[in-house]
Amino acid sequence: MKNLLIALFLITSTATFAQSKNEKATLEVDGVCGMCKERIEKACITSKGVKSAIWDVETHELALIYNAQKTDLATIKKRIASVGHDVEEVKATDEAYNSVHPCCRYRDQVVKDDHKTGKTD
Repeated sequence: MKNLLIALFLITSTATFAQSKNEKATLEVDGVCGMCKERIEKACITSKGVKSAIWDVETHELALIYNAQKTDLATIKKRIASVGHDVEEVKATDEAYNSVHPCCRYRDQVVKDDHKTGKTD
């Protein structure tokens, strides 16, 4: 009985002192459309440790939940840039940017204007 009480105490105290591994963050990521949304979210979700990634087309805000013991924001930002999207301090290479669909070229003012007026094809 005494051993059972000690075991229960150890389990309870360990659970009480365990720290949350999950972190939340919001990043600004450049993009213009639903295809951009899919690409950005997929780049995040397929990264080790990312639990949730939701990018808003209108605000360009990416809401993240990630395990800080498995990844960090710098790694996530590099992953997003590697698929062609600029994120805060990390700019996508020209090669990565040029790999996105022509309607997703968010650095081109004409493309941005077309998305605002609904002229994308």
